[in-house]
This record gives sequence, C-alpha cells and structure tokens, in this order.
Amino acid sequence: NRALSTTITMRRVALAALWVACVFAAHNATEWRSRTIYQLLTDRFATGDGSSPSCDLSNYCGGKWSGIAKHLDYIKGMGFDAIWISPVVKNTNGGYHGYWSQDLYSVNSYFGNEQDLINFVQACHNNDIWVMVDIVGNHVGPVNYDYNSINPFNKAEYYHDCNGCPSNCQIQDFTNQPQVEHCRLSGLPDLNQANSYVASQLTSWLSSMVKKYNFDGVRVDTVPEVEKSFWSSMQSAAGAYCVGEVYDSRVPYVSGYQGALDAVLSYPMFFTLRNVFQQHSSMYDIQSQFQSYQDSFKDVSLLGNFIDNHDQARFLSLQSDYWLYKNAITYTLMSVGIPIIYYGTEQGYAGGNDPKNREALWSSGYKTSSDLYSFIQKVVDYRKSAQIWNYNQVQRYADDTFYAFTRGETFVALTNGGSNQASLSRTITYHPYTNGTVLCDLFWPDDCITVSGGKFVVTLLHGECKIFFPR
Repeated sequence: NRALSTTITMRRVALAALWVACVFAAHNATEWRSRTIYQLLTDRFATGDGSSPSCDLSNYCGGKWSGIAKHLDYIKGMGFDAIWISPVVKNTNGGYHGYWSQDLYSVNSYFGNEQDLINFVQACHNNDIWVMVDIVGNHVGPVNYDYNSINPFNKAEYYHDCNGCPSNCQIQDFTNQPQVEHCRLSGLPDLNQANSYVASQLTSWLSSMVKKYNFDGVRVDTVPEVEKSFWSSMQSAAGAYCVGEVYDSRVPYVSGYQGALDAVLSYPMFFTLRNVFQQHSSMYDIQSQFQSYQDSFKDVSLLGNFIDNHDQARFLSLQSDYWLYKNAITYTLMSVGIPIIYYGTEQGYAGGNDPKNREALWSSGYKTSSDLYSFIQKVVDYRKSAQIWNYNQVQRYADDTFYAFTRGETFVALTNGGSNQASLSRTITYHPYTNGTVLCDLFWPDDCITVSGGKFVVTLLHGECKIFFPR
C-alpha cells in the first residue's frame, strides 16, 4: 500500500508539472510560423463599455484590454490567430502608445488592471489566439534627467551619459553605431544595459511578466539602439518567440540582429513593397530584394512581414488604389515569413504620419462586410488551409509589372499596374505542375486554367491579383 501510495503521489506531481508546463508554455519560433498576426494599439481598438468617444489622437482615447476581449470574434473572423498588443506597463503622462515606460512593475491603468490583462489573455487562448506583448528595453519615458519617478531605474547611473553625443544628446547619425547605442532616441533617457543592475532588472522583469500573464510571444522595440549581446539575454529570458524592430532599409544591417533575437520585422522588404505598389517601381525590385534576403538572413521564414504599422503613414494615405493595396497585402500574407496586418487595414483606414495612422477603430462600427475585411479573410483562411508555411517561396516569373511565385502547389500572381491597367497576360513555363493540371483562382473560382505543353497563361484584369491552386 505504501508503494502504491508513493506511485500515485509521483503521478500526481508529474501531472501537476505537466499542467504547469502547458499553462505557462510560451511558444517558440518554429511554432509561430503557422500564425497570422493582427497588430493593434490597445488604446485605439475598443473601449471597455462599448462606447465610441471622440478621440484626440495625441493622447489617450479609451481603449481597454476588456474591450479587445469583447471583439475577438471580429479579429478571429478574419482568420487571425495571434494579436500583437501595445506595451502593458505604466507610462509617463501621455504615453497612450505604451513606449514611455515609467514603472516596469505596474500595468498601465488606462488599459485596465492586472486581472483585466489576465482575463484578456485567457479569453484569447480560449479562442486559440496567441498574444504577443510589445516591450521596450532601450529607454524610458520623457523625464529629461529627473529619474526619481522611474521604477526601478531611478538613478542617473542606470543611464548612458552624453559623452560623445551631439550637443543635444540625441542620435543624429544612424550610420554611427556607437552613437546609436549610446545616445538618446527622440530625447528619451537611454538605459545603460552594460550596468549589471539594469540588465538583471530587465531580464528578470521580462521572464516574470511572460510567465505571469502567459504571453505567447514578444515584439521588441528599438533593437539597434542596444548592443546585440543584451538582446541575446532578453531572448533567453523571454523563453518565447521574439521579433525585433530594426527600423532600417539595409539588409546586411537588419539581418545582423537575427541570432541575437529569433527574428526581426521585415523592414527592408517593407520599403521595397511600398515602392513597388505605391510608386509603381519595377517588380524586379522584389526579385532582387528577395535574393538579398536569401543571402543575408539566417531564417527568412521567421521574419515579421508587414505593409503597414503604427510608425508609418498608412499605405492608403499615399496611394488610394485598392487593387494596388490588395496586391501588397497578398504578398504580405502569402510570401515566406510570419504575416502581420495592422488594425484598420480591413476598414480601409488611410491615416497619415503618426499619430494620424493611429485612428480609433470604433469609428468603423467593426463592420465585417467591408471589401478589405472580406479580402483579408479569404486570403488568411486559404493560407491556413494550404499550410503554406511548410513550403519554400519559389519565384516563377518577374518583370517590371508582373511578379509570380509558388508555395507548394499554390501559385500567386501580382501586378503593380493598378486598377487603370486594362489587361496583362504572361505565359508561365517555370512551374511545378504536370500537364492537365487545372488551376483555379481563389477569388473567382470559375476562373480556371489548364496546364498544357508544359505551360499556362495567367491574365490579370484591372490590376487584380490572383491565387491559383489545383482543382
């Protein structure tokens, strides 16, 4: 009986350990490949009481974690299975965006309390939606040189001095790496991660926060402004997929940070896509940029793809053609990498530079019948059903106005011609299909073509994009 009792006790301990592991199992980079991320600003997505207040975009507008939880069907309806939220810590005055940390160990009360955050994450998990939290390890809020209100970094010794910096202590030359890492970004006090107290506080805070709130992944702000070795420590502390912001167009520079972190946001390709689809630059630019990615990045499949975010004027603010936008969105969702769609894209928001690109979503009424909502829904659903993350991206055709690639048996055809482009046809001879294969378009199921003589013809009308798959 004593042996039986011991065995039962050991099994209970093992089951309890397994339960803890499951409950607090943040997800690694490999697991994140299959996810499609919806990025939102917590303050701008939904109020807690369902109201729709007017909004001064330069300050808090009233968004809550509880408000997001009430609209998960809206997000899930587009097929998204991950949400990137704003930083959650208490901010200095006016920090509606979350990037002006004041107290690492308190949540931002404008968004709710700790239990509200726990409930929100749990509601997401109940809907098979993962939560990516945004963090800042480079700086704190704009307190000039009076650090008394900053917790736990309330002493000058925790910050970089201004030795070697321009007269105003701000970064002016972003090609000067010592200046980028040592001086202030936009006047914000720059933490010194070489200080052992600063480094240990940041890593322990991140580790405990991910576990406490059961976050699934981490987005890391202002990565180049901190020495790479520190990010390796933060990656280990997170115990989850981390994707960092390296706001730069230089592929060798940006790719240098993959390794310290699991991945980075795909900024170089973002700039290329904006040029191609907004400005009608040659689609050969995608070809050359994609090749650069293959040559430079350790793992392109882990990068965060995007065409809009909170730091860039929205695509539609500079180019109103919806077909050009749909082509750009399709590349973002279907190309290799982990796609990120910025909230409001589905409603055709067209705000300009920050803060105009940070509109309140409640003004849209959360319509699920909008053209772009339906478009995104269709592409995301197909991405998931075809599990395209399991297949490499292979270019099949490129010229100035047409670009095509495959992921497995899926054929994606894009153009930068726009809705005024009458008709464009290309004969595809480099492809994975056998003669007799019938390929049908996702958007127009009756639009089917047959592979014959080792080739097939793709026709795009009025700037449309197409996603073909075997019938």
